[in-house]
Amino acid sequence: MKIFNTPNNSGTVTGFILLGFPCPREGQVLLFVLFSGVYLLTLMGNGSIICAVCWDRKLHTPMYILLANFSFLEICYVTTTVPNMLASFLSETKVISFSGCFLQFYFFSSLGSTECFFLAVMAFDRYLAICQSLHYPTVMTGRLCTNLVVSCWILDFLWFPVPIIIISQMSFCGSRIIDHFLCDPGPLLALTCPRAPVIEFLWMILSSLLSFIPLLSIMGSYALVLRAVLRVPSASGRRKAFSTCGSHLAVVLLFYGSVMVMYLSPTSKHESGMQKIVTLFYSAGTPLINPVIYSLRNKDMKYALQKFLGT
Repeated sequence: MKIFNTPNNSGTVTGFILLGFPCPREGQVLLFVLFSGVYLLTLMGNGSIICAVCWDRKLHTPMYILLANFSFLEICYVTTTVPNMLASFLSETKVISFSGCFLQFYFFSSLGSTECFFLAVMAFDRYLAICQSLHYPTVMTGRLCTNLVVSCWILDFLWFPVPIIIISQMSFCGSRIIDHFLCDPGPLLALTCPRAPVIEFLWMILSSLLSFIPLLSIMGSYALVLRAVLRVPSASGRRKAFSTCGSHLAVVLLFYGSVMVMYLSPTSKHESGMQKIVTLFYSAGTPLINPVIYSLRNKDMKYALQKFLGT
């Protein structure tokens, strides 16, 4: 890969080097084995939930249809980063092409935004089920559920093409080294010359809106759920209501907790090691943990998985 200089001393970069997790060759092989296992377990866990929902007719309800779509989303999300990271562990050059980098940038951003909106829709579904239980079957119809799912999948992929195309047309010069394991906007924009603070600010505004507007919706839904649950007279009724929301709320806390550490921590902009660890957690860790959370806390899901797996 070369950097071709132009008359104004800027350059056209045909590829980037993703440093990933620098360590000796033996360490790279060990990381390859470790993350290969994580990736396979993620595919198996989320794939099992999808198969269980498709196979068991009792799970053909909005809550489980949303869960199956969320599990498929997790498979897509982890696939945008881990396979390339695995290839990088065994590569001597660790080069990713210019087009490959921006495709990863686009899909990682779009799928991350889609995850935020799916979490908001799932919280809205739990609000209807608990706070509007008598009207739930007539409100959360199959048609509404389908429309919400389609909207989550399509709309979030329409936000990013224009800004990412604009960023891809900027000049990249000097070092083409990205101290990360993926094409993250922060390290990528740092390679532009001259620096474009306006573009960086607009990107931050766009990503913040697409992350925290769904969070406000989730918080509003669960505030109403909490108020309704506290009004339930029996302790068993309160436990049952909390149980139906506990797994989803745990997933929300894991995902948004790591995102907030990433983008709101004052040290995250300066320490690349912290950036990598936190990004790794919400991009690869939570897709691995989520199926465990849902299957362990949900009796119907555990029963469907046992029947599907023949245990």
